[in-house]
Amino acid sequence: MKTQVVIIGAGPAGLLLSEILHRHGIESVVIERSSREHVLARIRAGVLESTTVEVLRANGLATRMDAEGHPHDGMRIAWAGRDSFFVDTFKTLGRRFMVYGQTSIQEDLFAAADRRGQAVLHEASEVVLHEHDGRPGAKPFVTFVHGGEARRIDCDFIAGCDGFHGVSRRSIPEGVRREYEKVYPFGWLGVMARVKPLPDITYVNNPRGFALASYRNQNLSRFYIQVPLDHKVDDWPDERFWPELKARFPAEMAAGITEADTIEKSIAPLRSIVSEPMRYGALFLCGDAAHIVPPTGAKGLNLAVSDVFYLSRAMARWYGRGDASGLDTYSATALRRVWSSVRTSWYLTTLLHRFPDTSEFDQKAQEYELDYLKNSERAQAALAEQYAGLPFDVTV
Repeated sequence: MKTQVVIIGAGPAGLLLSEILHRHGIESVVIERSSREHVLARIRAGVLESTTVEVLRANGLATRMDAEGHPHDGMRIAWAGRDSFFVDTFKTLGRRFMVYGQTSIQEDLFAAADRRGQAVLHEASEVVLHEHDGRPGAKPFVTFVHGGEARRIDCDFIAGCDGFHGVSRRSIPEGVRREYEKVYPFGWLGVMARVKPLPDITYVNNPRGFALASYRNQNLSRFYIQVPLDHKVDDWPDERFWPELKARFPAEMAAGITEADTIEKSIAPLRSIVSEPMRYGALFLCGDAAHIVPPTGAKGLNLAVSDVFYLSRAMARWYGRGDASGLDTYSATALRRVWSSVRTSWYLTTLLHRFPDTSEFDQKAQEYELDYLKNSERAQAALAEQYAGLPFDVTV
């Protein structure tokens, strides 16, 4: 079997890349280690930057999003003993976000793939990349087992969209690959409940720990609280979670939180990891295969879309007119936006969480920073620019 691009991973990055490549007349085959049902069961980010919204609209993937999504203009920050304030990205930059769950995006992408007959090979195992190092005369191919049979696909390029634990990143030799990592000393307990959300996406700094109120739609809310790394989901039954969540919000906001049986509950550790380079010969990494960011700031899915935007443009240029410049600069171009988002996520995580080793000096500095943000339009404008995400660099 032969195709132009083998895409490893059928998450949002992989399926979006296959969709955009198809629109440029570029053939691809998608290989996925999990079942379709398992992929759709992943509950992830639901806040889309304006650039992500633009990419989905430009590629015919926004009909449902525009009908069911909920635009919002920024985020509210609150902390104990002070009035909250709103960081308005629309007022500052003219850019809105869209609240639209990743599960819905995944469903839309599968529907689009089905309509065009895209080859998506689920439950593929023993995936191995071959001759992808870019040496002269190398002819890339991928081998794997599917349906109990050994398979091989020859190709021009391989796009690794299979997450941080997938085979793609590990297929870049350790002597070439460099990873930058920061592990935070706490996790986020996240719950979902069928209740009306607060008016704004709200981040809270409290002596008891960080809290966040977000949502998926007008009847489905997502809440998070900071918890120690050794805590388990079973440590947090609903009767413990709701009082703790409300205790971290200002009283007037807590009064607007409706309690209900939670329909999903999980704990995720917080860490930042960036793997460089994002290109190795004929292999290109996208999304979590190259970088993981804490959920603070909702950057993960948006970065995956950014990577796909740059890679699809580069491949279209190559196949359309034999111009390799976009492929050659892909890693550097994508990483500029990655590090900008990683920096924003690090800043917000540091600003809004209580760390186990925080000194009185650290605490006073954190409180001053919050006070400065509240009272400085310029500081809020700078944060709004970071939170909204950099515009795409269309000069490369």
